[in-house]
Amino acid sequence: MALEIVEACIKCWACVPLCPQKAIYEADPHFLIDAGRCTECLGDYADPQCASICPIEGAIVNELNEPLNPPGSLTGIPPARWTAAQRETPFR
Repeated sequence: MALEIVEACIKCWACVPLCPQKAIYEADPHFLIDAGRCTECLGDYADPQCASICPIEGAIVNELNEPLNPPGSLTGIPPARWTAAQRETPFR
């Protein structure tokens, strides 16, 4: 049982001080989670604190590789609408 930070991470440092187990550490090119220390905050909080604060959709995944903040969850924009908007907006 451990979460994973994937390449979408921008190293904003928001998650590091919130981890009660100090399982998040700096690596290149993004942060990583020590699987031996990560408890997914069970027993400490209702939700994993790293995912609760992460501003990047899809940057933290569970053991099934499912994002804890899936696309659209933070912005409220459904992924299909976001894709359509990108096609409608001319590049400058």
